[in-house]
Amino acid sequence: MHDSPKYAPSTPRNFAAGYVYGVPLGNMGWFASLLMGVASGFMAFFAATLCAIVFILIYNSFAHSPIDFANSYRLIGLPIGLVVMVLALVTLGTLWFRRILRPS
Repeated sequence: MHDSPKYAPSTPRNFAAGYVYGVPLGNMGWFASLLMGVASGFMAFFAATLCAIVFILIYNSFAHSPIDFANSYRLIGLPIGLVVMVLALVTLGTLWFRRILRPS
């Protein structure tokens, strides 16, 4: 529509510049990076646990063999949540560290 830099950035926004899907994650401070990393781990934990509970519910209904629902937390939700949290903290920490080392 418009070719001015106001509507279209002159340089592409990519991960190396601190952008992930257009979100400027490279400009966050250490506390915001920590908070976002932990929050993404919690979201992954709850999403994986929900999917595991639904799967166990369906499996128990059709197979008539009881699987303990606590397995959804221990064996599915916790490992996935921890992996996502560690990956998010490493990624956001790296972006924060690059921003700190970048000359002003």
